[in-house]
Amino acid sequence: MLTRRNALKLVAGAASLPLLPSKAHAAPLTYELRPEKLEQGIWMVPGAQQAITQKNGGAIANITILDSSAGAIVVDTGPSLRYGEALLKLAQELTGKSVARVYLTHFHPDHCFGNQAFDPALIATTQGVVDGMKALGEGFSDSMYQTVGDWMRGTEVVLPKVILSAPVEDFGDRRIRALPMRGHTASDLVLFDEVSGVLISGDLVFLDRAPTTPHADFERWRISLANLGGIPHNRLIPGHGPAEPGDRGIRQTREWLEGIEAMIRDAFDRGLDMNEAMALPLPKWAENIAVSRYEYERSVMHLYPKLEAEKLPRVDQKS
Repeated sequence: MLTRRNALKLVAGAASLPLLPSKAHAAPLTYELRPEKLEQGIWMVPGAQQAITQKNGGAIANITILDSSAGAIVVDTGPSLRYGEALLKLAQELTGKSVARVYLTHFHPDHCFGNQAFDPALIATTQGVVDGMKALGEGFSDSMYQTVGDWMRGTEVVLPKVILSAPVEDFGDRRIRALPMRGHTASDLVLFDEVSGVLISGDLVFLDRAPTTPHADFERWRISLANLGGIPHNRLIPGHGPAEPGDRGIRQTREWLEGIEAMIRDAFDRGLDMNEAMALPLPKWAENIAVSRYEYERSVMHLYPKLEAEKLPRVDQKS
């Protein structure tokens, strides 16, 4: 079956053939990565505070680069091969070293589809993240090809080769503590740099951008947020949004989850159908949160089937 993804792969192969110069020939799509220096030897490449679109090429997640005497450390790889290649080059330029380690915080495609640009033997994560990529990777790939098109050219799902077992990894003068949690997905990896006190939360924390919930367990997520709040840190790098000192991202994420879950449960209990629930006005506090309407509507679609399974009787079973 010729899917859009497979068609773009064929186009990628044809692209190696010589072409006559043409004024109409479009320039290749290019990610412009603009690193923000946060601490000495630590940079964040901010993602767009948007939904994934063809215009942004899926580059909506924050990526972290850390320098160490053993080499560059990269946290998450972005949405595509093209992005991963640009990220690899940037990490080498910023640190003047080759990459020593790549960590993946979870299995969503905006965070791990740049893997192909890196040596899989250097990519480390939890077994749960690998399991999620195995189960959902091809479906995510088809969806990304359909949504962002040519940005994805040549991108394939590449699984990490390193399953984290030790709680700490040393890279010369930098020590990274791996903290497996869950809630945003079934397996979320938090990373803490013991040298700088920087906490990298992945998508357990969103700041000034509404959280995504397709694989969320709200109760477990709130527990993980409480655990994150108990870790003394100098700065928190969220999966989406600005990196800041303090716990504003943790608080805002918790308030969003509690607020929308209460809204959606109330709508369900009042007998509203899914479309009616999606049309409800958002509270005033959500006005300054990016893509709040979009993510609220998606959360309704994610939670309503769960509420139906939880609260409605099954017609194939006797009461």
